[in-house]
Parts: sequence; C-alpha cells; structure tokens
Amino acid sequence: MTTEQSVIYVGIDVSKDKLAVAIAGGGVRDEVLSLGTFENTPASVDRLLKKLAGRGSTVSVCYEAGPTGYGLYRQVRSFGFECCVVAPSLIPVRAGERVKTDRLDAIRLARLLRAGELTPIWVPDETHEAMRDLVRARESAAEDQRHKHQLVSAFMLRHGRVYHRTKPWTMRYRQWLQSQSFAHPAHQLALQEMLQAERNATERHYRLTGHIEALVPEWDLAPAVNALQALRGVAMISAVTFMAEIGDVRRFETPVKLMAYLGLVPSEYSTGKTTKRGGITRAGNSRVRHKLIEGAWTYRLPARPGARKLYILQDQPAEVQDIAWKAQSRLTARYRKLSQRGKKSTVVTTAIAREMAAFMWDIARRTMPA
Repeated sequence: MTTEQSVIYVGIDVSKDKLAVAIAGGGVRDEVLSLGTFENTPASVDRLLKKLAGRGSTVSVCYEAGPTGYGLYRQVRSFGFECCVVAPSLIPVRAGERVKTDRLDAIRLARLLRAGELTPIWVPDETHEAMRDLVRARESAAEDQRHKHQLVSAFMLRHGRVYHRTKPWTMRYRQWLQSQSFAHPAHQLALQEMLQAERNATERHYRLTGHIEALVPEWDLAPAVNALQALRGVAMISAVTFMAEIGDVRRFETPVKLMAYLGLVPSEYSTGKTTKRGGITRAGNSRVRHKLIEGAWTYRLPARPGARKLYILQDQPAEVQDIAWKAQSRLTARYRKLSQRGKKSTVVTTAIAREMAAFMWDIARRTMPA
C-alpha cells in the first residue's frame, strides 16, 4: 500500500522556453526543493519525467493554465503520472509576498499541491480542443466584422451621409454605400478600402460558420448540440459555443455551480448583521455568458414554438421537448413578471440568462454520450 511519504508532489512553472521545477515530499514537514530549470521541449520533459519516476511510487504534477496549452499535461499523463492544470486566479497568495520568480512560483505550486489548496480546471481532449479553437476563431472573425461595420458607419456619419432606412448592412445598404461619391479622391479611396476590408471580414465570418456547421455532425457531442437548439434563444452557434466552452457539464453537480462558473450569480459582501448584494460576479467564461444574455432577449415574446423550432423539436426525444416547453413557459412568465415590477431590461435579461443555464445544463447532461 502506498504511504504518504512515497508520494512526490511536483510544481512546474511553465514559460515559452523554460520549465522551472520544484518537488515536495508527501510529509507535511518535508522540505520543498527546487530541481532547477529545463528546456520546454518534449525530449527534455521526457528526461525530467524519467528522473522523477525514481523518486517515489506516486508522482503528482501540477502547473498553471496559460498560453502554452495542454501539451505538457498530455505528455505527463501518457507517462502514467497524475497531473492537473490549475486556475491561476484561484491560487492562494500570502499577503506581503512581493518577490515573484519562476523558481519561487514552482516551489509555491508544489507546496500548495501537497496541501490540497489548488483548484484544477477541466482539460479537454484534442478533438474537443480543436472544436473550441474553431469556435473562438469564428468569434474573433465576428468581432472583426463588427469593428469594420463601425468604421464604415462612423466614416459616413462624419461626412453627413445618413442612411434613412432602419436596417443596415443589407444588399440595399451596400448599394447605397457604393453610390456615394466624394469631392476629394482621398475620401473615395478611404471608403473603398474600408468596404473591401468589411467584405473580407464578412466572408471570413461566413466561411468559419460554415466550417463549424460541417464539422458538428462528426463531433461526439453533436447529440447535445442538437438537443440544446430545442430551447428558445439557442441556435446552432450558441449551442456549439456552450458545449465547446463548458465541455462535460456533468462536472457541475448542480446547475447553481454552473451559474457561478459563468459569473451569472449576484456578488455578495456580508459580515455580521450586514448583507450587501451587488451585480453579477462576471467571473468564469464570458463567451458563454454573452451568448446566454443574447438568447435571453427572446423570452420577452409570448410562449409558443416558432416554425423553425418545430422542425428541431420533432427530432428530439420527449424528455427534451418537455424541458424546452417548460423553459419557455417559465421564462416568458418570469420575464413579464420582472418587467412589470419595474426592473431594468438588462437586469431582467441577466436573470433569464441565469435560469437558461440551468435548463441547458439539464438537457446537455441527458444527451451527452456516456
């Protein structure tokens, strides 16, 4: 049987080129030692892991989540060691610590890992990570497209050219833009260059959206993505974003924990007899939070499935259809009730988004593969 002293806890501070490594014995009073720095290459990591294998029967490794990704995690796990990637924002820091170096960070990680004070994050597999990268690339393209729209609109407004119809960026609006002429050639060239940049951004946005729609049927989470679209306010991209960013929803024991992870719960500062609650915490995953708030606006309308939703609902099992209707009837009534109480529309939609997360949690955990 493995004793506490036979466990070796390893903390690694990861940078682009170097790895600072520290080890701690299983005993509480065991000294935490620095092993020095190593090259951040697969061959160098392999030599390090072989060196650690001779120090104890069980090796547990941790490092901070960062831009270097999960390659180190997968290499350590393939070697047979335990490994966790920890959330940097949740690492305890002593008050008064003013010295920060790679060596000291590695020592602190090893000590905290041994004490059980670190919060690990969920690590996706390679397929899931690839889908998440594609979703984030599309989000970046959508943001770039919005920025290009703003540049053109600001340019036209600055020169007193106002489009009097309500909906911009239709084909008619683009034709109106092309019909504009300016006295100075520099203004005409500036507009044409901005329109060309907008066309490129729009094509990239549509192209990435098409790639996502083509790859979703081959994804093992496709059943959950399809089932989530039964909810009002959840379309293909919203469902894919939710599953790509959240991953295995079963790691959240209750929907309240998912709401807290998404930063949709109220902040609170209470002490003694004083209780103060503020706005939402905005912690956790902002991409999913934004998608939920966008979808929550649709619940201002009466409860009834639209024509498009009917085609989606007929392909879903009865339990998913029941959850979707329960969500729609409850959230539309709640939206109406909160609005009648004089709540701001932004506060109402945030409250609806919080409850939407609970219904999405319920559907996803029922339809995910075992």
